[in-house]
Amino acid sequence: MTPMASGTRQLKWWQSGIIYQIYPRSFQDSSGDGVGDLRGITARLPYLRSLGVEAAWLSPIFTSPMRDFGYDVADYCDIDPLFGDLVDFDALVGEAHGLGLKVMLDYVPNHTSSDHAWFQQALTGRDSEKRDWYVWRDPAPDGGLPNNWKSFFGGPAWTLDQDSGQYYLHQFLPSQPDLNWRNPDVRAAMFEVLRFWMRRGVDGFRVDVIWLLAEDERFLDEPANPDWQPGDIEHNSVTHIYTQDQPETHQYIREMRAVLDEFDDRMMVGEIYLPVDQLLPYAGTPDAAMVHLPFNFHLILRPWQAAAVREFADDYDAACRKIGTWPNWVLGNHDQPRFRSRVGAAQYRVAQTLLLTLRGTPTVYYGDEIGMANVPVPLDRMVDPAGLQQPDSPAASRDPERTPMQWDASPNAGFSAAEAIPWLPLADDFSAVNVQAQEADSHSDLNYFRALTQLRQQQPALVGGDYHSLNSGHEDVFAFRRILDGQSVTVVLNFGAGEPELGELAASPALLSSCGDHPESGTKLRPNEARIILG
Repeated sequence: MTPMASGTRQLKWWQSGIIYQIYPRSFQDSSGDGVGDLRGITARLPYLRSLGVEAAWLSPIFTSPMRDFGYDVADYCDIDPLFGDLVDFDALVGEAHGLGLKVMLDYVPNHTSSDHAWFQQALTGRDSEKRDWYVWRDPAPDGGLPNNWKSFFGGPAWTLDQDSGQYYLHQFLPSQPDLNWRNPDVRAAMFEVLRFWMRRGVDGFRVDVIWLLAEDERFLDEPANPDWQPGDIEHNSVTHIYTQDQPETHQYIREMRAVLDEFDDRMMVGEIYLPVDQLLPYAGTPDAAMVHLPFNFHLILRPWQAAAVREFADDYDAACRKIGTWPNWVLGNHDQPRFRSRVGAAQYRVAQTLLLTLRGTPTVYYGDEIGMANVPVPLDRMVDPAGLQQPDSPAASRDPERTPMQWDASPNAGFSAAEAIPWLPLADDFSAVNVQAQEADSHSDLNYFRALTQLRQQQPALVGGDYHSLNSGHEDVFAFRRILDGQSVTVVLNFGAGEPELGELAASPALLSSCGDHPESGTKLRPNEARIILG
C-alpha cells in the first residue's frame, strides 16, 4: 500500500497498513517435523498478500534452547535450526518485499537464555568481564532471597548461583536471566543486534516487555497487592512499582529509537501492559522520540460491552491526539486468549469490524481471520512453561491460542505432513474451520475479513479519517464516524441480541454488513450486527 493523506499529513506504512502476527512454530511446517518454519512462512506469503495486510511480524526465530519457545535467546544474530537458517530468512524477506509486504521481527532485549555465551561467561566468577551484563545481588542478611520480587511464571525472580554465592534476576524462567541495561556495553551490544537485522532488510520490530528494561537500583521489596486472590497468578500478588516502568527505561528506548532512525522508514512497536496515562509516554516527543506504537492492549482487557468500549475508544483517541501519537489496536496475540473465545461466536464479526475500522493501526493474530478459537490442551500435551509452572492457575497456559494454523481439511489441517505429530494439538473443528473451506464460501469469516480490508483500501476515511463517536440512543450500540476531506463513513456495532431502531443514523445504504448482505437501507440494526454505512 502507498501512504495515504490525512489532511496535510502523509501516513507511514505502519500507520496505514495492517500488521499480521505469525507465530512461526504454528504457521506452516515445510519439513514434516511438526513445527512451523521459515520456508513454510515463505510459501504462505501470497496468502498474506491476499488478506490485504501490510506487514508480517514473526515471533522469535533466533537460536534458542526453546525453554520459552524463542523468548530465551542464545544467539541474537542467527536463526534457530528448527526454523531454518539465514539463507532461508533472506529468501523470506526477498519474497515478502517482492509482494509488497514488510517484515517485522520480535526483539527480546530484557533477558537472554542462560545458554547465551554472555551469561555463560558471567557465570565464571564475580570478576568476569560479562558479570555486570546481568543483574546480581548478594543474599539478604538472613541468607535468603535479596527481596520479594516475583517471576511472571511463578516463584521468586531470583536464583542462586551456588559457585559465587550471589543471586541473579530473572523476571521469567530461571533460564532467562535479565540483562543489566544500566551497563552501556549491554546497550551497545543490543543496538548492534538491531543494526544486524535492519541491514538484512527487516522493516520493523515488536519489542518484547519493553517496559521492564530497568529495575529500581535500591532493590526494595514490592508492596503486597490488596486485590490479589488465591488462584490468581503469583506474579500479581505484589504491586510492581520497582520492576516496571522505571524512569531509566525511557532513556534506553530513546537510544534504541536513535538506532532505528539511522535507517530509512523503520519502526518499532513496544509491548507494554500499562494504563493509558503510563502507556502513551512511551511514544516520546518530537524532540525525544521513543517507540512508534506503544501497544494498546486495552480492547483485550476491557469488558466486552458497548459503553465500556466506547468510553475507552473516546478517551484513548483523545489522549493520542493530545500528545500527537498514532493510535493502535489489538484483540489477541500469542499471550492472550483467542478473541472469538473471549467475546463469543455471535460477537466475533462485531469485534473484527471494530478492530479494522477504529482510527489507528490494527494488529491481527494469525488464524483470527478464519475465526480460530482457543483449543483445549490436556496436561499431557501442555508445553508452555507459564502453565506447567503454575498448574493451580488454569488460565496461565498460553498453549490454547498457539495451536497450528488451519489451512484445509486434510490430516493435520495442511499445517504439516499427514504422518507428522504437530507440536500442539489441532482444533477439533479444523475440517470445517479452515482457509480452503472458507475461501469457497462467499459468506465465510475469511471472506468477511477480506471485505473489511478491501473496504479500508476503497474508503480512505477508514484509514486516515478523524474519529467521532456518536450517540445511538441504545446501550448495546456503539457507533462512530470516520471523516476525511469531507468524506465520511459510519460504523454501527450491535453488542446485543436485540434489534435497535437507529433512525437516520442507519438509514443510508450500507457498504458492508456482518450479516453477509448489503441492505440498501433499513433503520433497524439486526442482532449482533456490524454495519458500515457511507456517510
